[in-house]
Amino acid sequence: MPYVITDACIDVKDRGCLDACPVDCIYEGGRTLYIHPDECIDCGLCETVCPVAAIYADDRIPDELTRWIAVNSAYFGPEISGLGSPRGADAKTTRQVDHPVVAAWPAKHG
Repeated sequence: MPYVITDACIDVKDRGCLDACPVDCIYEGGRTLYIHPDECIDCGLCETVCPVAAIYADDRIPDELTRWIAVNSAYFGPEISGLGSPRGADAKTTRQVDHPVVAAWPAKHG
């Protein structure tokens, strides 16, 4: 997985990364966004536009955030969103579900 969205995106979902992504590999869940591991082309545009620094390349992610690699990947499986690999995010692929780690995350207020 070239890029990963971490906890800084939860309850923020700025969506600037959606516009920047040339292959539409960023999908919207209920409280956060997720990068599809098989669709990302490793261009890095999403990372450059994220206002909360929630996006990292998987080989440069801080140790304390490595669990987000699995969270992003598992989101697309049948147990969570059931999206599989739709090859492009759009309104039909938006889900109001989240990975259990995200769903259990304390709400951000402010």
